[in-house]
Amino acid sequence: MNIVEILQEDYQRFPVDQHYDLYADKVYFKDPLNEFRGINKYKAMIRFMGTFFQNIKMDLHEIYREQNIIHLKWTLNWTTPLPWQPRIAIPGRTELTLDENQKIISHVDYWNCSRWDVVKQHIFPKR
Repeated sequence: MNIVEILQEDYQRFPVDQHYDLYADKVYFKDPLNEFRGINKYKAMIRFMGTFFQNIKMDLHEIYREQNIIHLKWTLNWTTPLPWQPRIAIPGRTELTLDENQKIISHVDYWNCSRWDVVKQHIFPKR
């Protein structure tokens, strides 16, 4: 299996049983809420999501590779453990940069909504 096929499978079962060996030890991660380096911090973030949020689902809409960049388009959904259990949806995209050894050295997420839009989903959930 090539890296794109492995990533497709990882996104289908996210956040369980991810192939962390695809990532460099000093992988750079950035999204609208976080920015850090290191595979251990990356694992801890994914573990937190899987522990805190309920019914996480990552819908992968598109994945393709252009030279050393893998592009992904997705929607991340979860239920936040609040009394009214809002269902949250964040549409977005990811750019993964590969080094010469085909390890992911950079994972940058872009949301197609603002952080405020995510807060509003918690306050005014859609029924």
